[in-house]
Amino acid sequence: MSSLEQWQSLSHTVQIGPYTIDGSKLLVIAGPCVIESESLCLEVAQALKEITTQLDLPLVFKASYDKANRTSIDSFRGPGLERGLEVLAKVKEEVGVPVTTDVHETWQVKPVAEVVELVQIPAFLCRQTDLLVEAGKWAKAVNIKKGQFADANILAHAVRKVETGGCKNILLTERGTFFGYGDLVVDIRNLFWLRQTGCPVIFDATHSVQRPGGLGMASGGRREFVPLLLRAAVAAGVDGIFMEVHPAPDKALSDGPNMVPLKFVAELLEMAKELHSISLKFRTAT
Repeated sequence: MSSLEQWQSLSHTVQIGPYTIDGSKLLVIAGPCVIESESLCLEVAQALKEITTQLDLPLVFKASYDKANRTSIDSFRGPGLERGLEVLAKVKEEVGVPVTTDVHETWQVKPVAEVVELVQIPAFLCRQTDLLVEAGKWAKAVNIKKGQFADANILAHAVRKVETGGCKNILLTERGTFFGYGDLVVDIRNLFWLRQTGCPVIFDATHSVQRPGGLGMASGGRREFVPLLLRAAVAAGVDGIFMEVHPAPDKALSDGPNMVPLKFVAELLEMAKELHSISLKFRTAT
């Protein structure tokens, strides 16, 4: 099989709520890093829905109820599981979009899976066997984020762990690899290698520009590189993009330096959709 044929081979599609993810439309997973308030989540979710509806792109709203790996113990972590799930349920009901959030411990998986359509495995936990199997047991769909320390082979094993739990709806997300201290680099080859698992591949355009611990007491980021990396990944043929967005990133309570201002999201997604269309035509015509 040629390299191009290997890239094209998507052995199974993924169902997330009403959406069938088969590579024909670019999936958008987006929202603020952490649930700061119910009103913020509703504001961002409604804006994202209007943008993606106009562009005819599937949207999954993302926000975390707990950021368990903040740099400093004094950093804001979120409202916690119970209140966080209440907010996500309200977003789903009032805005009418599927929702996702991350889990950190096995006991969290079942209650989270009862609310969200997509359970997210954080990058630092992509090797945690019990967590992956539990997600496979309860989740409707699972998004595994590639660890900053990991290669594609590790995620191939992570897929098998989720499948052992019984779930076949699995996404894999590239989010950069550690490059020295406090910096990340994106190896585009990983997009190809991840796709050979047969799972749809998502590119995290905002965490890929993060600088872990780069501000001393918090992570930094270089959001000016988001458009550049997003263009490269979509042109390479990913099946979806992940972006953390906020109306005022510099005032955000988590990950502000790498989040995209909400006012720029429509322009970025319009560009991404056009590139995806060109990439899809090339791959299907060759």
